[in-house]
Amino acid sequence: MTRVAGEFGDPKQKEAMKMVSSDVNFVFSQAYDIGDNSITLEQESTEMPSLKEIVAKETSELLEQKKRLSVRDLTKRFEQGLSEASKLSNEAKWREVASLDRHVLLKKLRDVLDSLRGRVAGRNKDDADEAISMVEVLAVQLTQREGELIQEKAELKRLATFLRQTTEDAKRAVEEERALAHAEIENALDAVQRVEKAFQDQKLITSSSNKHLHELEELRKEVQEARRIKMLHQPSRVMDMEHELQALRAQLTEKSMNCIQLKRELAKVKRVEENISDTYQLEGSESLGSCLCIVPQVDSAPSISNYHIQWYRMLPGGNKELIFGATKPVYAPEPYDVGRLLQAEIILDDQKMTVTTTGPIDPAAGLGDHVENLLRKPDTEFNVVIMQMNGRDYHTKSAHVFHVGKMKIKLRKGKSTMAKESYSSSMLLCGVRGGGNAAARSLLWQVRKGLTFTLAFEFERERNAAIMLARRFAFDCNIVLAGPDDRSSRGT
Repeated sequence: MTRVAGEFGDPKQKEAMKMVSSDVNFVFSQAYDIGDNSITLEQESTEMPSLKEIVAKETSELLEQKKRLSVRDLTKRFEQGLSEASKLSNEAKWREVASLDRHVLLKKLRDVLDSLRGRVAGRNKDDADEAISMVEVLAVQLTQREGELIQEKAELKRLATFLRQTTEDAKRAVEEERALAHAEIENALDAVQRVEKAFQDQKLITSSSNKHLHELEELRKEVQEARRIKMLHQPSRVMDMEHELQALRAQLTEKSMNCIQLKRELAKVKRVEENISDTYQLEGSESLGSCLCIVPQVDSAPSISNYHIQWYRMLPGGNKELIFGATKPVYAPEPYDVGRLLQAEIILDDQKMTVTTTGPIDPAAGLGDHVENLLRKPDTEFNVVIMQMNGRDYHTKSAHVFHVGKMKIKLRKGKSTMAKESYSSSMLLCGVRGGGNAAARSLLWQVRKGLTFTLAFEFERERNAAIMLARRFAFDCNIVLAGPDDRSSRGT
């Protein structure tokens, strides 16, 4: 509210000033004095921040936001900004109307001052001129203020347009997010339904499969019971066949011995016809699992213990292979000797005699099939007795277990392990080359350098099966398992 205060000498002037002051309304931040003690213009109004300050404050609040707002919060904030911009736009319109009112009031005030100047004279006229100049200054300032208001109005319009566009974008983003959320919810519901359906199907399949398994188990039990009843009431054909095979093996062995004896008699007759006399000959079955022994033919023959003996394998082409360690009158053929002739040289001073088998060493009947069955097992156990350890007689003759596996060989007694070694080039395994009648059931096992065992088996068949089985497993590991100085690549 602007007050016009002053003292005029003329009562008419006082009345004119009262007329002007009743209609004038100024909004300025300064106070003006017209003359020394004549007129005073003061601004009495509430302080209101400018449009720039409001826009700067809103912008700073948006820039100082550190956390990421959700689309819903951003939309709400933009709507609030749009409402504030609308309010500011209405306020600008009100200010524009007030500015027009101010121009009209200033024009009226100037007209009144002009009419007043024409009525007064002297000092009062100078005061009126000064008041007119002050009114003109106020008009200029009002024009500048209007220019600033026009700029603020343009900025306000741009801000309102930006906020409106941003609000529309935010609403569009909210709709898109809502549509995506609905689509994901639908997909999740479909997936849950598919899983539930698959679970129900699996449950049905499991129940049906369990039923079938139960039926198969019942059927298997019935078959086993039927077999058991049949075996109780009917002789086993397998046992009969086993007895027949044993009888056939015995007959074959007997016929083989007869054939060998006939061959020896025939060779003896030929030597008599050729005036060749043999002092020594070989006795024993020329097959795997037997022992060959050098015996004298005449009573006047010297003792065989006085001679140096060496056994050989006869190779194709007339060559022969030394059997290292076979220097005794008794020799038990091993799997390497199958299909070969064996020859023993008897040397005493300058005398040299040889004895040779009548034919190649025959394989043991049924041994090949037995070994093929054992190859299907990862580990085979044999009961053995340790005869010697590192060339010395073993102090106890208790039973041990000899394991032949696909990757290693192990010797144990109860839970304690005496030796265990994987197949390697330093390992040796062969039949015992010399000795008494137990040579056909014994083998030599060199675990590694510095550790050697002589093992005796219960039967000749088990000893030969253990040798063949170990050599086959070693061959699968690219290792040739043989005796001392015997690295033949011939299979077993």
